[in-house]
Amino acid sequence: MKTFSLILSFMVLSIAALAQDVAPESGFWKDPFADPMFPLYLVIGFVFVTAILVILVALYMLQVLNMFIRKAAEERAEKLGITYAPEPGYWSKFWDWINGFRSKEEEKDLMLEHNYDGIRELDNHMPPWWKWLFYATIIWGIGYLIVYHVTDSLPLSDDEYAASVEKAAEQKAKLLAANPPAVIDEKTLSYVHDEEIIKKGRTIYVTNCASCHMPDGQGSIGPNLVDDYWLHGGSIQDIYAVIKNGVQEKGMIPWGPVLSPEQIRDVSFYIKSIKGTNPANPKAPQGELYVEEEPVPADTVKAAGS
Repeated sequence: MKTFSLILSFMVLSIAALAQDVAPESGFWKDPFADPMFPLYLVIGFVFVTAILVILVALYMLQVLNMFIRKAAEERAEKLGITYAPEPGYWSKFWDWINGFRSKEEEKDLMLEHNYDGIRELDNHMPPWWKWLFYATIIWGIGYLIVYHVTDSLPLSDDEYAASVEKAAEQKAKLLAANPPAVIDEKTLSYVHDEEIIKKGRTIYVTNCASCHMPDGQGSIGPNLVDDYWLHGGSIQDIYAVIKNGVQEKGMIPWGPVLSPEQIRDVSFYIKSIKGTNPANPKAPQGELYVEEEPVPADTVKAAGS
């Protein structure tokens, strides 16, 4: 009973410790008594604990019963004047049967004739479990051949892959039809300080660009993005083109295959918006000074055309 008490105490403490480790801040563990599923959980827990107790008591009673049987057999052997030899248990019998073990009395019939410096060998066969596993693989192979190559009842891996690709293409087409992407003309693209676009661009920048240009754009492996000097032009069209096509010789990968045109525009706008900020440790300027072109007044255009 002492062992049983220790096991039960260990289970209760383990469940309590586990509950404390995984308890989230909200939901059932925040107020379990107010949760509508609490009565169901309580009943399930009661049934579970009861089942464990029944199993433990049954095991304990089985041990007591075996002890009485063994004691009776020992007393009977003592009265008959013979040495008591306990009967092997069910598990021991099963283990010997599944492995094909032979008794020491049978070894003389299994001994082979050859002798190597006094070392002899028993003619043991393969364990039954190994042969059954081998036969099962043969049956499985025949079934696989019939199902996949004779009757074509189930698709092969290539067919499953093709079906998955076709299904994904259909879903993509439906998604694009429901949410058509914005059309971005990079040649006529002009920067507008749109807070919503800049916010989305910052998210893309922090995820994909900050490792080379730092989160504040001060530059690291990549160039400084907040000063007036640019390696490949500082207009919004230039920034868009560099992000889209990359600069292979500088280690800048093309993001065109990864980001949508709308996402490239967003991150381009964000980069444009951080120009002139003062990060803590800006990288030295690189490239050429870029001066933003002033927009041409409408009256000037009319006068030049007249």
